[in-house]
Amino acid sequence: MFSGYFGNYLLNRGLLTLEQLKDALDLQNSVHLKLGVLAVNAGYMTPAQVYEIHQLQQKADKKFGELAIQSGYLDGEKLESLLATQKQGHLLLGQALVDRNYLSLEQLLEAFEAYKRDCRLSDKQFQALLQGDTDEIVKALVDLGDSPLGNVYSGYISLLVRNVVRFLGESPRLQDNPTLPDYSDKMLACQEIGGPFYMFTAMAAGRDTYLDIAGRYAGEKFVDDSELARASFGEFLNLHNGIFLVNMSNCGTELEMKPQEVHNGQVPTGLRGGRSISLHLSKGKFELILHGKGL
Repeated sequence: MFSGYFGNYLLNRGLLTLEQLKDALDLQNSVHLKLGVLAVNAGYMTPAQVYEIHQLQQKADKKFGELAIQSGYLDGEKLESLLATQKQGHLLLGQALVDRNYLSLEQLLEAFEAYKRDCRLSDKQFQALLQGDTDEIVKALVDLGDSPLGNVYSGYISLLVRNVVRFLGESPRLQDNPTLPDYSDKMLACQEIGGPFYMFTAMAAGRDTYLDIAGRYAGEKFVDDSELARASFGEFLNLHNGIFLVNMSNCGTELEMKPQEVHNGQVPTGLRGGRSISLHLSKGKFELILHGKGL
């Protein structure tokens, strides 16, 4: 996750070209394997057991390793071994940049410090970014305030980042939007949440990104707009909101969802006055829109 933020910083500073960044990220992604793949390769789990854990993640906001231990497939020692292997991939961006002579080691270290300084990250926040701590990343990069609604938004966005990683296989980069962008040419998946408070939720994406998200979630490749692609796009939002409701229930707040809707170029009234956060993926970006009240 850190690589996306730091790589974009290097690109914006003119220290890398887009082609150089893509080359370095491609190398990192080629060796950064998911825990399930590593567990099978190590002989700790079978593919069927990995699939079972992935299914459990659709019902609970828990990490793969946590569920695998609860299910008796891994123990703490095996999990630590897998995590140590996985984390090596995060170091490869810097290594690739130096090995390919895109940056010297001195330039890389200077860029690290400049990134922390320019983004006004504390040592704690920087470590959270390195470790993929989504809760701390959202607090550091998105200005949500400290109101009850802001705290709900923070938990919702953190969960979405985790679900994008879990179910779309992407490591999104967050960008706070000060104003609502124009959604008239976007595909929108929308869903209302009600109960002690109300929240309108939506995802908006251009054609290519919408089809990529739909395809990743469905495990298919969509090249054209279709009912199946729209259904898959909307179902990802529905899945995410379902897990969000479970989290809120665990905290003592019972909420309900209305059926999700998918619109093409039609802007629902619930969008007006909301907050917008961009999530950058490898094939483009999508906007998350939240509009809550009653807290």
